[in-house]
Amino acid sequence: MNVVPLATHSARAVETALRAHGWEPAPAATAAGGIFPLAFHLTALDQATLESLVRFAGQLGLEVLTGDDWAVLSGSRSRLSALARPWTAPEALRELSVQVGLAMPPEPASQWLTARGPLALDGPVLVGILNVTPDSFSDGGRFAALDAARAHAERLVAEGAAVIDVGGESTRPGRTESVREAEERARVVPVIAALVRDHPGVLVSVDTVKSGVARAALDAGAAVVNDVTAFRLDPAMADVAAAARAGVVLMHSRGSLLEIASYTHAEYGEGDVAGAVLRELGAAAAAAVARGVAPESIALDPGFGFSKTVEQNILLLDGLSALTALGRPILVGPSRKRFVGAAAGSTAAQAQPADRDRASATLCALAWERGARLFRVHDVAAAREALTVAQAVGGS
Repeated sequence: MNVVPLATHSARAVETALRAHGWEPAPAATAAGGIFPLAFHLTALDQATLESLVRFAGQLGLEVLTGDDWAVLSGSRSRLSALARPWTAPEALRELSVQVGLAMPPEPASQWLTARGPLALDGPVLVGILNVTPDSFSDGGRFAALDAARAHAERLVAEGAAVIDVGGESTRPGRTESVREAEERARVVPVIAALVRDHPGVLVSVDTVKSGVARAALDAGAAVVNDVTAFRLDPAMADVAAAARAGVVLMHSRGSLLEIASYTHAEYGEGDVAGAVLRELGAAAAAAVARGVAPESIALDPGFGFSKTVEQNILLLDGLSALTALGRPILVGPSRKRFVGAAAGSTAAQAQPADRDRASATLCALAWERGARLFRVHDVAAAREALTVAQAVGGS
């Protein structure tokens, strides 16, 4: 008799074991996913619900830790699915049953719809950063001229970028004024038009919070609108994106554009950063859909480095898989952020932003394991290499 433990950080080990015994790939994947463990934090529970939960969850073989008005519920996906059937749950648990069902992560989206067609998400998608601003925290002024921007885009594409994200307004910490719309439009539109001509097989995204800039960029051939305020500051952004059937990236942040890169609004109650980001991004996505944006066009960005302390960014990365419950592709942008340097150690924290590329690539690989599929980076080659290894080890 042999007893061999299987790794449980992903369902791949169980799937491999089943296939070794002759299972076909599809049923093996389904069965492995069914026994993959999940956990939920339940709050604001009354005593009757708690007592019923303990009894019923125990009958289903689920684990429950409880307090005065809260519980942590964990178990395999298949057993939690049994709880998430309100027609079989005790009356006291029917509302909770519905909420658990809604929180169960759906199957990952296989593609992301954009104004230039769908983008497949069967592997890591690299989004190359092209700042055409004079004051970006990382490469301000280097690519402001059209020829320099085109040359850098050529390099990003050669290294593996499937999307080029063009930004005409910096969000660096310490800014004291915003860029006027006309000036931002003049920075990004000629570059976008040139990239669409230069690279017809590559999608171009515009990084802006202004609906006028987004409209001009989409008219010039951009396929995606990337808004670091998730349409909070300019509700007309949703109308513009919907009219163009553009892909959209809704990023989590708080406060005004001049505050989002600070710690001014970095308060997350009991420290549940991932839970707060999930709720706020879920509300942003629902608001965008209500204004006409197709759900399939939405990607969500947890906003690493925005309105979050170093520790909060690390906690958010660790809990990133919680965002998959929203059912939309996750885009992450940790590249060269201050918290990346802090996480990598004192030397990296004091280094120049470009010296954080190795650590940034490592965080991308960790984000892939936690469900991210789009990666916005400065150094595409380093991220591609790290993500190729992560995909080979962890599967898709």
